[in-house]
Amino acid sequence: MSAVARRAAVLGKPIAHSLSPVIHNAGYAAAGLDGWSYTRIECAAAELPDLVAGLGPEWAGLSVTMPGKEAALVVAAEVSPVAAAVGAANTLVRRPDGSWYADNTDVTGMVEVLTEAGVREGATVTVLGAGGTARAALAAAARLHAAGVTVVARRPAAVAELAPVAHTLGLTVTAAPWSDAAALAEADVLISTVPKGAADELAGTVRWRPGTVVFDAIYDPWPTPLAASAGAAGCRIVSGLDLLLAQAVGQFEQFTGIPAPRAAMSAALSAAT
Repeated sequence: MSAVARRAAVLGKPIAHSLSPVIHNAGYAAAGLDGWSYTRIECAAAELPDLVAGLGPEWAGLSVTMPGKEAALVVAAEVSPVAAAVGAANTLVRRPDGSWYADNTDVTGMVEVLTEAGVREGATVTVLGAGGTARAALAAAARLHAAGVTVVARRPAAVAELAPVAHTLGLTVTAAPWSDAAALAEADVLISTVPKGAADELAGTVRWRPGTVVFDAIYDPWPTPLAASAGAAGCRIVSGLDLLLAQAVGQFEQFTGIPAPRAAMSAALSAAT
């Protein structure tokens, strides 16, 4: 379709593990975007503004992962309502005038994968963790009109920092200590947003309810002990790989302006894991 050289990349630190180039480059190939390429760039949050400012007109878009999702808002001339609500952007799209538009496809991706797993409006939701991914989880819960949301974290101050986000989203959030995490996993939906290994201790103590949908944002290694124990108990499991694909599809379409070849992107991701 196009031999015009266009570039995109994922920014983060560390970034060598990212599978985003696999997904996006497979999409470009399947769509016939011969001049398009997608790479990884190691970039800390403090480095992001200068890096973005130095990019030439061939750059169509950027995926932003930790720790730069808040910094991505600063460089944007326009911010989508959802990115503004959660205070984080994972997507920067180059506008024709050279400015950048910030969005958060994590939220739409999370709603998509949870809905496909059978989550319906009015579900009760427990979120493990209170960081950036937890903010996206709150926005997804709001879009799904959750009946109740409980955030479980080791630091009460971290949960308190989510209060403005919850208020903007129109959510009532209940805070709970980490010591209550095992019991709170009986919600309709459990979303784990904590770092690798942080929830492993819960695997042997949670009283799983087979109807629970368990989404673990981690995808390396997979399955996590938490996801494995939930799956063994009959829970429906959603992995970080599912979200990685869903949010990448949204980014691809914003970067290129054409429908994403999801099947090809999914096949490439499966082959790489």
